[in-house]
Amino acid sequence: MTSYLPMLTDAELGEAWGEAGIGAVATGRGNLPLQAIDLDATLTGLVARVALTQTFGNRFDQPLEASYIFPLPDRAAVTEFRMEVGERVVEGVLKERGQARADYDTAIEQGRRASIAEEERPGTFTMRVGNLLPGERVTVRLVMTGPLPWDEGEAAFRFPLVVAPRYIPGVPLEGEPVGAGTEPDTDAVPDASRITPPVLLPGFPNPVDLSIRVRIDPAGLDLGTVRSSLHAVVEEEAGGARVVRVEPGERADRDFVLRIRTGSEAVTTAVAAAQDPGGGEGTFALTLLPPVVAGAAAPRDVVFVLDRSGSMAGWKMVAARRAVARMVDSLTGRDRFAVLAFDNVVETPPELEGSRLCAAGDHARFQAVEFLSRLEARGGTEMAAPLAGALDLLTAADAPEPRELGLVLVTDGQVGNEDQILRLLAPRLGGVRVYTVGVDSAVNEGFLKRLAALGGGACELVESEDRLDEVMDRVHRRIGAPVLTDLELVPAGLAIDPASLAPRRLPALFAGSPLVVGGRFAGRPGGAVAVRGRDAAGRPWSATVPATAGDGPSLTATWARAHLRDLEDRYATDPAPDRELERRIVATSLRFGVLCRFTAFVAADVQVVNEGGVVHRVLQPVEAPAGWDMLRRVATAMPTAAMGGGLQSAPMARRLAAPRAALGRPDLRLGPGAGRSRRRRSAGFPGDPLGGADLTPYRRRAARLATLLERPEGGDLGLVRVGLEALVADLESVDAAEQELAPLRELAAELDRRAGSQEPDQAALERLRDRALAVLRAFAAPAGGPGDQAPAPPPAPARRRDPGFWRR
Repeated sequence: MTSYLPMLTDAELGEAWGEAGIGAVATGRGNLPLQAIDLDATLTGLVARVALTQTFGNRFDQPLEASYIFPLPDRAAVTEFRMEVGERVVEGVLKERGQARADYDTAIEQGRRASIAEEERPGTFTMRVGNLLPGERVTVRLVMTGPLPWDEGEAAFRFPLVVAPRYIPGVPLEGEPVGAGTEPDTDAVPDASRITPPVLLPGFPNPVDLSIRVRIDPAGLDLGTVRSSLHAVVEEEAGGARVVRVEPGERADRDFVLRIRTGSEAVTTAVAAAQDPGGGEGTFALTLLPPVVAGAAAPRDVVFVLDRSGSMAGWKMVAARRAVARMVDSLTGRDRFAVLAFDNVVETPPELEGSRLCAAGDHARFQAVEFLSRLEARGGTEMAAPLAGALDLLTAADAPEPRELGLVLVTDGQVGNEDQILRLLAPRLGGVRVYTVGVDSAVNEGFLKRLAALGGGACELVESEDRLDEVMDRVHRRIGAPVLTDLELVPAGLAIDPASLAPRRLPALFAGSPLVVGGRFAGRPGGAVAVRGRDAAGRPWSATVPATAGDGPSLTATWARAHLRDLEDRYATDPAPDRELERRIVATSLRFGVLCRFTAFVAADVQVVNEGGVVHRVLQPVEAPAGWDMLRRVATAMPTAAMGGGLQSAPMARRLAAPRAALGRPDLRLGPGAGRSRRRRSAGFPGDPLGGADLTPYRRRAARLATLLERPEGGDLGLVRVGLEALVADLESVDAAEQELAPLRELAAELDRRAGSQEPDQAALERLRDRALAVLRAFAAPAGGPGDQAPAPPPAPARRRDPGFWRR
């Protein structure tokens, strides 16, 4: 049985704010379940071991099940899980995710205490704790290990504390949502309800007691200054170790970041190897610090993609504009570039042709910077189309000489359809390097690093405006100017398993930034690893690095997490589920004891404490990310919804407006009966129509593309091509009828061919524009009338939800 907390009235809210103590939000029926977050980290050299403890309390008069959607570092390997209630301690067990869920549900139904930790995205997790009795407190403890990134003499320890609201594209799915979040599941994000926690209204007192303690053991490093993103106190300890504590009263509304200056010799080229306890195999990690190599940098083709959606409002929009403007100004006359700014639509500087790269002369750069200075945040985060268009610009451009191809994305990364975007981009990347710049105090780091890794580039994060110049200097040095490229590892005594290397695609190597590659080997840990590649001038380069003894547990856990991430991304970018790869991911996770998206930690007590298993279910609200004006997002989201455009935060707007506009709502989530529009999906066979489905959102997108061509100046076919290709991809993903798709697909192919033409015939161009307008209008308003469905065969049976989709 499930029951939900009713919304509070204004009077109750006033009483709650007046009576709540530190670390709690009081309600008429008790406190919200999450009472405390305790982070205890030890940084030894360049390895972090973190114990995260979450404390839940039950102030209700009936047994409770609490759910909490929370973040973790995307590269951390979670290896331990424990639940404690009073004197009872239950150790968690890592199992295949479906089995773990079944074990948890059985324990709850039988009245036994249980908890489960699941990964929804790289960096986004769900914790559930059930059968917590009135007056009880339960603590769950996760232990994780991960590397500390080191770059240009500075190590960084980043621990996220809040899951920010994300843009959820797509059409809602039929049936019950798979989670209790604020957004409906859609065809583009089928688990949206599992990654969208409700957000506390502005003005609530601090709801959670946050405690952070970080012990820094230099382990031979020369430690310098320590900087923090939160108010912190640094205390010296005997033996040279330092302890950093966050002051009481800090809110869990941004990433906690420690930046630690080290000596210039903190990282050196080395191979650490350790044999498994049973012998026969082991794990190694190669750390490669780039050499100082002279060579002229090749000319560059760069496309800058700037997110101007509603979530970028405030300092983030200012920082993003400055960042792209600085990078544009850094280009030389030998370079070519384009600028794409996007929300629901893609825009380019009007004076520059958006369908091709422009030479980076003074006038072109000035026009681009002027365009950037006028951009303001608005609308939704429709990211797939501009990224696909940027890749098309780069791969279609002809050049008389070798050029470095780079795509630079500046965004907060707050999208829910990460897998869909990666699946769309993976086959288009070619030789393009992708650089991501995350601008936010609660950035979607996992997605931005996945995208950069897929493109063999780098990810930089800007958590505050005062760090922008520092980061931009580093990005400027890297775009198109790597020290080493085309890297590969060659066994030189250490019997390496090539299939185990992580990352799978070795990125370019930049000055001051080491490359760390992990993998498995057979036999004894002796011997060496040889690395081959090309330097900045294109000359062959190689180095042979002997192996030395390393710490087995940390090496294995760190490699396993990185390898699992590569396998998960390969699974996510495949057009069809690969069940063999799925089994391999599960087997690897269970063998090495590291949590992934296909497994889960579950802890179930044997003692029955709640006969009948009836629980009161509560989804823990989270803080609004620092710097986000949630009430402004409500105001700006509503007009966008009325226009039928992509919506940055309309469901979140409904959640935030509810306590004022609909105080009697009895639910903490928008349930199936809350007025959601749901649709049917086809059986998914080739050529099968989208029987009974509502194509209205897709027809509106076609109408907006047609509007671009109706402009007095004739419109921009390049922008239309980008939007059309994204529209076709989305229609294919929902199995739209072939008779609907074929004209759009043919038009996209024709526009693509035209994009490669250097001097198109003007009359032919006008005919192509007229044809594009006719095709788009025909799809936007089919024979039955504007917004009606085209004639179609009888509806096919609705597609059932894939029972395993939430693992991907």
